[in-house]
Amino acid sequence: MRANPLHNNPQLPSGSLQARLASSRTITADPVPSGHLGALPVNPWVPLPATSTPGAPPPAQDQAAVLDYGAVRLIKKEVGERLTELLRARPGMSTAAQEQQGRHLINTQVAVWSDAEAVKRGVATSAAEDAAIAQAVFDLQFRAGRLQQHLDNTLVENIFINGFAHVWLDFTDGRRVRVAPVADSDQELRELLRDLARRTTGQAERSLSTADPFLALRLADGSRLQAVIDVTPGTYVTIRRHSMRHADLPELVDRGMLDTTLEQFLRACVRAEKNVMIVGGQAAGKTTLLRALLKEIDPDERFATLETEYELFAHENNFHRQVVPMEARESNGEVVAGVAAGEITLMDLMYRALRMTLTRIVVGEVRGPEIVAMLQAMTNGAGGNLCTLHAIHPSVVFDRIAELYLLAQANMTESLAYRQAANGLHFIVFVSSVDETKIGGHRHRFVSHVLEVTGIGEGGRPETNTIFGPRPEWGEHRAVPLMHPRCIPDLRRAGFDAALLNDPSGAWRAPLPLLVTEEAGL
Repeated sequence: MRANPLHNNPQLPSGSLQARLASSRTITADPVPSGHLGALPVNPWVPLPATSTPGAPPPAQDQAAVLDYGAVRLIKKEVGERLTELLRARPGMSTAAQEQQGRHLINTQVAVWSDAEAVKRGVATSAAEDAAIAQAVFDLQFRAGRLQQHLDNTLVENIFINGFAHVWLDFTDGRRVRVAPVADSDQELRELLRDLARRTTGQAERSLSTADPFLALRLADGSRLQAVIDVTPGTYVTIRRHSMRHADLPELVDRGMLDTTLEQFLRACVRAEKNVMIVGGQAAGKTTLLRALLKEIDPDERFATLETEYELFAHENNFHRQVVPMEARESNGEVVAGVAAGEITLMDLMYRALRMTLTRIVVGEVRGPEIVAMLQAMTNGAGGNLCTLHAIHPSVVFDRIAELYLLAQANMTESLAYRQAANGLHFIVFVSSVDETKIGGHRHRFVSHVLEVTGIGEGGRPETNTIFGPRPEWGEHRAVPLMHPRCIPDLRRAGFDAALLNDPSGAWRAPLPLLVTEEAGL
C-alpha cells in the first residue's frame, strides 16, 4: 500500500475533498483494458436486455464493474474550482493549456481519492482503477462525460437517450443496442448538456431551460446533438454521427452507394457547373454524397457553404482554400418587436452570401423559406450550386419545393415555385435507403434516380427526363443508365465519356443483396 497521509489525520476538515471522499461509498473495479486510454471498468458494449419492462431502469450491473461516479463528480467539482481560480490569474489560457493543467490537477485529486479509499478498504486501489477514475473526470471536465465512450467509437452511427435511464446506440451494421446510462439522473443529464453548450466553440452559447426547452449543438467531433426537455416526459437526446466526414466519390463507389458510371457522371455535373439538388429520406446519405461532390470543386474556387450546424466540413478538409463557411444561429430566447433577438437564419445567410463574389452557393439542407433564395441563386448565378432536400420519393420533389415556397411568404404561389424550379435546377439526384436489419439483412444506401429538369411541362409542373433509374424488371433497384441528357455536350466538355450511358446495366460491382424484392412486396 502506498504511504497515506490520511492515516495520521483522522480529523478531516469538514467540507474538504478528503472528507467528502472519505464518506463516499466503497467500490472495487476491474482493471482497465491495456492500450485503451478512454476505457472504463464498466464495459459499455455489453447490451442491456431489450426485454426489460418499459419505464423501468436497466437491470443492475455487477457492482464490481461499476465506476464510482459520485467520486468522479466530487473530483471534477474540485478540479473545476481550481481551474477557475487559475483562469482568473491567467486569462486567455488556450484550451490545450487548460487541459494540460487539468490533467495535473486531476492526477493530484485522484491520488487524494485513492488514499481515502485505501483507508476505507484496507487495501490500496489499483493503478488501473485510478486511471479509470482520472479518465472519467477528464471526460466530464473537458469532453462529453460518459457519452464520450460512445462518441469515440467509430462504429456508432447514432445515439438515442429517451430519459436518462434509457440509452440506445445505432451501429453502422444496423444493430440497435441498449447500453448503460450516461447519467444517474435526469438532472445530471441536463447539467451535462448545459456543460456541453457552454464549452461548444465557434457558436453562440446555447441554453437549455424551461424558457428554452430545445438545444441544438455541433459537438467537437462534428456530431449533431438535439435535446428536448419539458415538452417530453424526461430529457430526450438524439446525436447523429458523421462517420464519413471527408468522403469522396471513389470511396462511395467502394461502399456501394454509386457505380463508376454514376461517379463520372456526377463529377462532370459539378465541373460543368450544373445546379444539383440531392434528395432522399432521413439518414439516406444525402449529406455524405454532398460532401463527396464538394471534393470535385476546384480547390481555388470561391464558394460558400450555408448550414444550420456545420456538417459539410469543407473548411476542414485541407482541400478547399477559398471556401466561406457560414452557420446559422439560434435566438438567445428574447423577442424584440416580434423578432427573435440574435437569430440568424439560413435565409439571412443566403442574402449575405450573394454579395460575397462567390461562384457557387451550397446549402447543407433546404428545409424552410431559404428555398426561395436558393432557387433565385440558381437562376441568377453562373451555376454549380448544390443543396439537399428531404423527400420520400422522386415524384414528390416538386411538391416539396412548392410546399416550402408557400410557407415562405404569403404572396408566393405554387406556379411560381414550379417556374423557379424548372428554370434553376438542372439535375435531381435521389438517394434511396432500404433497411432490412429487422429481417436479418443490412441497411442499404444507394443512388436510385438521376432526373434532368428540362423545363415546364403540362399543368405548369416542371418536366423531367430520367437519365438514371432502377430496372425492377431485371431485379435492379439502383440507378442504371436509361437515356442521354439534353445537356450532354456540356458534360462532354467537362470530361464525361458519353459512351458510358450506352450500357443499360451500368457498372455496379456486385448485385444488391436485398432479401425482399419489389415483386415480393418491397
